[in-house]
Amino acid sequence: MGHARKQVPDSDALLQHEMPVGAALAYEKGQTIFSQGDFPDSVFYVRQGGIKLTVVSNQGKEAIVALLEAGAYFGQGCITGQLLQTATATAISFSSLLRIPRKEIMQRLQKDRNFSDDFVSYLISHAFKIEEHLIDQLFNSAEKRLARALLLLAHYGEEGSPETVIPRINQEELAEMIGTTRSRVSIFMNKFRKSGLIDYDDNGLHVRSSLLRVVLHD
Repeated sequence: MGHARKQVPDSDALLQHEMPVGAALAYEKGQTIFSQGDFPDSVFYVRQGGIKLTVVSNQGKEAIVALLEAGAYFGQGCITGQLLQTATATAISFSSLLRIPRKEIMQRLQKDRNFSDDFVSYLISHAFKIEEHLIDQLFNSAEKRLARALLLLAHYGEEGSPETVIPRINQEELAEMIGTTRSRVSIFMNKFRKSGLIDYDDNGLHVRSSLLRVVLHD
């Protein structure tokens, strides 16, 4: 999910080697990288910033399916022959990306063992996170899902020190992420704040490790 880490991923150096002119792109907050239904022809790598992937149903209902941060790939459906983009990719902050055309990434996967290992490792990790997200949606309450989303945004449970202060995120986006209403998110956030599990200041949202109690509580 969602925001740039302080450490630059190793993938960055691997990808920049012999990248074609024009591969490096920059997007302002709110800009669209590609839209649901577009033809997929490239894989993107997030060097800096954050990207959200959203899906709109036939009934017009929108849901956030992923928040991606520095070190993430997206658009990899083009490798498998996917005919249409299944989601819309939008920058949630100023973002620096590398665009890798399908032909280029296929060549790299075949010829560059280091890049291939890095890319496959990411895909496996990403698939595991999707599985966790589905289990979370099926079996946990909206309150637990919100607590887990906030902890993930703060990188609790990952290698290195967690970023206990995260930029403010729209409550409507949080509601879309966890599959509930904005009003319920507001109720839960107020509850977390009154319990000392989160706090706000000018720097953003502070997430305390004690929020884990909400996730672990039966």
